[in-house]
Amino acid sequence: MRFTMAVEDSVAQDQLRAFIERIERMEEEKAAIAADIKEIYAEAKGNGFDTKILRKIVTIRKQDANERMEQEAILELYMSALGMIEGASDH
Repeated sequence: MRFTMAVEDSVAQDQLRAFIERIERMEEEKAAIAADIKEIYAEAKGNGFDTKILRKIVTIRKQDANERMEQEAILELYMSALGMIEGASDH
């Protein structure tokens, strides 16, 4: 009985170690990719592009088209209500 528990504990420890090591490898890869993305933004900025706008476009492109249209319509409605859109009536 004691031997079986020791083997099970050893297996659990091995599984735990394997999970942790996989997570650590993924975290390292994620950091490397983040550094690569940062370099791309720096290159774009060096070529005169606005990185805030580039980031916004990347975010927008990730969205579902219907979700994006709904958000844009709500944004336009709110801006209109605040008189931020030319030709909108002042409230």
